[in-house]
This record gives sequence, structure tokens and C-alpha cells, in this order.
Amino acid sequence: MSLAGVSAGDDYVLDIDGKATGITGSPFTCPDLLAPGAHSLVVYNRVEGFTFEGRTARVNTATGTRADAAAIIPLPGCLKSVSREITVTADDTLRVSLVPLQRVRDLHIEFTVTQGRPELIQRITATLGGIASAFDMEAEQTAGEPASTVFAFTREGSKLTADLRLLGTMGTVQSMVLDIVFTDGGRTQRTEADLTEALADFNKDMTTAYRVTGTLETPVGMEEGNATITGWETGDGGDVEAGM
Repeated sequence: MSLAGVSAGDDYVLDIDGKATGITGSPFTCPDLLAPGAHSLVVYNRVEGFTFEGRTARVNTATGTRADAAAIIPLPGCLKSVSREITVTADDTLRVSLVPLQRVRDLHIEFTVTQGRPELIQRITATLGGIASAFDMEAEQTAGEPASTVFAFTREGSKLTADLRLLGTMGTVQSMVLDIVFTDGGRTQRTEADLTEALADFNKDMTTAYRVTGTLETPVGMEEGNATITGWETGDGGDVEAGM
């Protein structure tokens, strides 16, 4: 069996009919003699940030384990997998060539502060809901219920940026809640944005980074009021700094 794009240092697993074996490189010879007939084959890489339960990969929570109703980590590793049905013939050698596909997509979010004083922003924490937390590697599709993830923005001048890596969106609504803490007395504001339309195409091409930009308007000085986000734009591109 040969795997495209796999080197000896990659931690890949071959699962045949539920029995998992570590792959030491490509090409790779299955150590077991398979009985004639049909067999189910799944190959995946054992990357950080996921817990593997049989043929399901689940994104970890911040505590390192998957738990119901808990927020998952925003930057798991780059999961790749491929599923195939094979047929073995008696007294014959079966050669299989596989190309593991990327199952996660990088998301880059960028806001430009156009009103207020960005230097007064101490920190911004965001919660993104309506995302997938598990992937069925045999069926090659996301699984489970919609989950959420919590992440922080980094400020450089008037630019606020955040990077995530997701299995995809899930459910009918994708929403983001921003908690903005200001330096002037610890003032905090919460604002919510609907990203359903902005992320409508997120699941189409997992191999290129997806970019979402917008304008963040914060209250001027010490005045009361809520921050607002306008001018949503989407597109491909953006450099996501995360472990592979």
C-alpha cells in the first residue's frame, strides 16, 4: 500500500475492519494476511488536539479530553484521512494507492477598528458557535452535535486578528460573541455577530485558508454604548500559525 504525501516521520494509522496498525512509511505492507472478500479500510494521521475513538476523531477540549457541552480547542492539528472498500482475492497480492485528504480548514478573522481608540482595548475573547467537533473517518463526514470554541484576538495597531482551525461549520446558525475588556477601569462590553452568511462557503474547500474580515466600531472614549461589527467580507487566504 502506498500513501501520497506521507513520510517516515508521520504518525499514520491503518485501520482494516476495526483493527488498527501503525504505518511506518510509504510504501507499507499490511502485516496481516487478509481473508478473501470485502474489507473496510481507513487511514488517518494521529495528530495533536484530537482524541481517536475507533474510526471517529474528536477535537479535544481545553482540558485535553472531549466532554459533552464543553468548548473545543480552536487550533487542533491538521487531520487527514481516507476511507476505502477493498476486495481481496485468494492467492493474490493487492496493491492499493491512497491519498489522505485534509479534514480541517484554517480560518483567519480580522477586524479593523474604525471608531473609538483601539489602544484602549486590553483584550478580546470570542466564542464561536455552530462548528463541528467530531469527524467520522469511515463515512468521511462530520458527526455529532454543533459545538463551540473560545479564542482570543491579538491587536496590532487598529488591527485585531485571530486564527482557528475547524472541522467545519455545523447546524443552521454560526454566531460569535465578543467580550471586549478596556484598559480604562476594566470596562467590559459584550457584542454578538451572526456569521452564518459569512461562513456559508467554509466547508467547500478544506485545503485553502478561509478569511473573514470586518469593521469593529467601539464607543468613543468613556461614552456608553455597544461595540458593533459591520462590513463583513470573505475570501481565501490568510496565514494561520498553528501546529501541523
